Amino acid sequence: MVRLKFAPLALVALALASCGRSEKEQAAASYCPQPLTVQDAQRLTRFKDGAGRDPRDVMFEATMLSAATACTMRRGKLEVDVVMRIAVNAGPSVGTGMTRVPFFVRVLDASGSVLQGSDQLADYKLSAISPRGMSDETVAVGLPFNEPRELAAYRIAVGLKPSQQELDYNRRSR
Repeated sequence: MVRLKFAPLALVALALASCGRSEKEQAAASYCPQPLTVQDAQRLTRFKDGAGRDPRDVMFEATMLSAATACTMRRGKLEVDVVMRIAVNAGPSVGTGMTRVPFFVRVLDASGSVLQGSDQLADYKLSAISPRGMSDETVAVGLPFNEPRELAAYRIAVGLKPSQQELDYNRRSR
C-alpha cells in the first residue's frame, strides 16, 4: 500500500526532471550561434613551391561545404561544438604523404572583436589513385555568460585559412 502512495510521487519527480532537461536543451538551441563562413575563406587553392601559378602547379583545392553548431548549456557557459565539412581535391602537383588543409574558428563579440580563436589542420591522404577527400572537423568553444540573453552578442566565424598569396588568388579567380 505504501508503494502505491509513493509511486505517483516518483513519476512526478521523473517528469519534472525531464522537463528541466528539455528546457535546458531548448535554451541551448535558442541561444546557439549559427556559424558564418567568411566569404574569402570558403575556398583554398594551394600551389607547389615556386613562381608557377597555372593549373599544372596546383597541389590541391579545398572547399568548406558547410558549417553548423551544436550547443549544450552548462552553469554560466554555453558549450559549442562547431562542425565544418571540408572537401579537398588533389591537383596535378599533389605530393606524397599527408595533405594538410588549414582552417579556423573565431568567436566574435557584438563589436566584431575576436574573443577567442583556434587554427586547426584537416589531414587527408591524397594521391592520383585517391584524388578526393572529405571530412567533418569539430572544434569545441565555450561561451561564458551571467544571463542567457548575453549569448545573443556572440558570433562564430569559420573558414579555410589561405596565405596572403592564396587569398589574392581567390579574389582574382572570382
